[in-house]
Amino acid sequence: MKLLEKIFEQTLWNGRLFVLLAVIFSLIASIILFIVASVDIWEIAVKTAKMYLAQEHPPYFHEKLVGVIIGAVDLYLIAIVMLIFSFGIYELFISEIDPAKQSGSSKILEIHSLDQLKDKLAKVIIMVLIVTFFKKAMFIDLTTPLDMFYFAIAIMALGGALYLLHKGSGK
Repeated sequence: MKLLEKIFEQTLWNGRLFVLLAVIFSLIASIILFIVASVDIWEIAVKTAKMYLAQEHPPYFHEKLVGVIIGAVDLYLIAIVMLIFSFGIYELFISEIDPAKQSGSSKILEIHSLDQLKDKLAKVIIMVLIVTFFKKAMFIDLTTPLDMFYFAIAIMALGGALYLLHKGSGK
């Protein structure tokens, strides 16, 4: 019976290695998002340079420019969420990341509990939501006073979320 228990416990313990799938694919997703956001920035930079060299000023280009840049920032933030998730899951289930410990340069990727991982992810996700709201708000059509009221409520809710986020971090 002890042998069966030992085999079962060893199998159960090694089962945690399936977490590596989440780590690897989250890291791949993060890299893809960083690349896509960077390509978006590069393309709009090239387009902007060509437009200004040709001395063209198409209408609404500035809005498009800001929209693409905000979209890229949004993608970067989501990539950071995936990166933090990847590091955190690895450290929680597999092993501490020795190069990160040795460098001592960044404590943001150090995760010691699932609650700490959730807290870090929640903060970045709230920032993603704020950036996404900002991107959408640029093109919103406020035609009635009720639209303006709802818009003001949404801004107040975001401000409240930022306040609680800052207050909850102990600063």
